Amino acid sequence: MKNKLVSGYPLILGYLGLFLMMIGIIVLLPLIVIFFYHIEITEAKYFILPGVFSIIIGSLLYLFIRGKERDRLDRHQDAILILWIWVSAIFVSSFPFILTGDYNFTQAIFESTSGFSTTGLTVVDVTQTTHIFLMFRSIMQFFGGVGLVLVLTSAISDRYGMRLYNTEGHTDKLLPNLLKSARLILSLYIIYILVGTIFYIVFGMPVFDAFNHAIASVSTGGFSTVSSSIGYYHSIPIEIVTIVLMLLGSTNIIIHIFLLKGKFKSALKHIELKLLFVLSVIFIPFMVVSIVTSTQDSLGNSIRIGIFQFVTALTTTGFQTVDSFQSLPNFFNFSVIILMIIGGGIGSTAGGIKQYRIAIAIKHLSWNFRDRISHKKTIHTDFVNRFGKNTVISDQDVNNNYAHIMMYLSVLVIGTLIFTAYGNSLRDSLFEFSSALGTVGLSIGIIGYNSPVVLLWTSTIGMFLGRLEFYVIFIALTKMILDISNKKVL
Repeated sequence: MKNKLVSGYPLILGYLGLFLMMIGIIVLLPLIVIFFYHIEITEAKYFILPGVFSIIIGSLLYLFIRGKERDRLDRHQDAILILWIWVSAIFVSSFPFILTGDYNFTQAIFESTSGFSTTGLTVVDVTQTTHIFLMFRSIMQFFGGVGLVLVLTSAISDRYGMRLYNTEGHTDKLLPNLLKSARLILSLYIIYILVGTIFYIVFGMPVFDAFNHAIASVSTGGFSTVSSSIGYYHSIPIEIVTIVLMLLGSTNIIIHIFLLKGKFKSALKHIELKLLFVLSVIFIPFMVVSIVTSTQDSLGNSIRIGIFQFVTALTTTGFQTVDSFQSLPNFFNFSVIILMIIGGGIGSTAGGIKQYRIAIAIKHLSWNFRDRISHKKTIHTDFVNRFGKNTVISDQDVNNNYAHIMMYLSVLVIGTLIFTAYGNSLRDSLFEFSSALGTVGLSIGIIGYNSPVVLLWTSTIGMFLGRLEFYVIFIALTKMILDISNKKVL
């Protein structure tokens, strides 16, 4: 007898079941730490309960599609699945924090959102936190950075997987075969983490700290195991290793492949790398000068701080080598804000508007000026170099680009105003919410364990919107509302 074709919401629930099982495994992974820190076995219950529960619920939902022929998801239902996957991951992963009794629901959701969105803002006091929870935070950043969808598609081959991966905000289909693409991406990130860990250890960082910081650097997450972040180690070699890992994490994976294959010319022509060079030439000297003139710090140390904070802000990682941004000049802090808003490369683990979109906007300004001074009958073809090839940019591409930028800036303004309503200055509010929306993690001191509930939820929503880039969320919510009103849910 031929199996019934599964489609619509039963198909979505079946796929969600697969991911819930994977989420359960992710929650159980920190238990490995117990083998090295036996005294923390008492913490195991905080992870076993939500992890096993997620696997059980996932197994039950998987029955919708198990052994059955599956139809294709309808238009925009992939966005619904992505939204449910991310909400489920954040919700399930908040329970280890809640079960400790040290964090309320808002704080726990904030921390798990910060982890999976690779932001790095935290309500956790790392000086009082056990190794198992510190590892859990890093694990969330790893899976959130490479993409929750990618994790599943690397384990099973599914014809719909790469479309979901692209919907999640990535564009790197490296190979025709989905399974090979997924495993290649995962393999590269794992290699970077392992190599980074080794270098950290060589330069004096403890093994546990080294592994966690390597994960946080490559995933551009920024969670640290020490309260002073990278600045705790006072080591130039460690800072250099961190800068390299952050740049790798914030660069589109296709550029990595070009570099590994020796295609340096094609890689360097890529529009985002050109913008990165221009931004460094413009911002780093001025940031350094502002420190020297305002704090009377030495030129050498000012260069060290300027370069590191430029990279950590632009890559949206959020590591710090300064004790407090409050002590730094306004010009420096506003430069950091601009860099956090710009963000890293499209299709990378970084957040922000993304360098590609900023580059297109800048290019369009030059194209517009060129068209105004050119002869009316002259026809120009607008293109940019993307991955070594000239790519034509249509009017629709430009309109979509500006729409995303305007939406991003609109949310930024709203979030900033909410922060100012709680008595924070405009500069501090803009800094803190830019960090949340850009999934950066740098803090000027507003967000913490005792922050007002409204500010924690504002930051949580900002981090979530910044990671999934607005349209996926808006499309998914609109589609669900329409399906409910038209009684198409069942």
